Amino acid sequence: MTQPHVFTISLHSDNLHHGHLILVNRQYPIRWQTDDGILLNRMRLIDGAHNNMMLEKTAAKMFAKLLKACNAKHDIVPVSGFRSKSEQTDIYDQSLLENGEVFTSQYVARPNESEHQTGLAIDVGEKKEEIDFICPSFPDHGVCRMFQDRASHYGFIKRYDKDKEQLTGISDEPWHFRYVGYPHAVLMEKLQLCLEEYIEYVKNYEFHQEHLLVNDESIEIYYVKATDTVTHIPVVAGESYEISGNNVDGFIVTVFHQEARNECS
Repeated sequence: MTQPHVFTISLHSDNLHHGHLILVNRQYPIRWQTDDGILLNRMRLIDGAHNNMMLEKTAAKMFAKLLKACNAKHDIVPVSGFRSKSEQTDIYDQSLLENGEVFTSQYVARPNESEHQTGLAIDVGEKKEEIDFICPSFPDHGVCRMFQDRASHYGFIKRYDKDKEQLTGISDEPWHFRYVGYPHAVLMEKLQLCLEEYIEYVKNYEFHQEHLLVNDESIEIYYVKATDTVTHIPVVAGESYEISGNNVDGFIVTVFHQEARNECS
C-alpha cells in the first residue's frame, strides 16, 4: 500500500489560540494579545445586519449562505456578532445591574470568556418589533427550526444545549450558534457532542495513530499535541487542508482529499 506524502508546517505556540475550532469558556479563556484593530481586519460585515455587526470572514460568508438556503433573510435577524473586550465588559456589567448575578452567570460570559470576542459566534432571533438582546426569541418551529436543521451543513453548531450545561457552564441558548466549520459541525451533531467533548474526542486520533475518516475517507482529521515554543505539524497531502488550534493543548488538522469539501462551502 502506497504511503501518503506528508509535509510539515511549523507553527509558533501563539497559534494554539487561533482557528475555527478554538474552545473558549471559563476554563479556557481567550489568550491572544491582539488589539481590536488587528482583529477587525479578520472580520466582515454581516449581510443584512444593522449597526455594523460583524463576524469572522469565513463565518460571515457561511452565515449568509445558510440564511439564503432557509429563505430566512426577512424572518431571522442577526442580534449579536463580534464584540470587542470592552463591549463584552459593558454587556456583562449591565446585565449584572439589570438582571442580577444568577441570571448573568447563566447567560452572559465574562470578558475574555465569550465566544463573541472571536467573531465565530452569532446570536440570531425571530424578526419581531422588540427583540431581547440577551435572550432573543428563536422558537423550535417554522423557519427557525429549518435554520437549526441546516446549520451544521454550513459549519455552525447550536453551542449551548440544556443537556450539556454541566460541561459548557452556560444555560440552554437556542439562539446562539458557533462556527466551527465543515465537517466538524456535522460530526458534532451526529455524535451529539458539545465543543468541550469534541475537543477531547479528536484527541483519540493522533497523527501516528488511526485518523478520523469522514465521507468515505475523503476527509481525514487528526490531532497534534502542541509543544512549548514551535510545533512541527505533519500534514497529509491532499487537495487542501486546515489547521486550527484548540486553545487547550494542541492542533486539529483537517485534510480534504480530491473535491471533498461540502457543497455548501
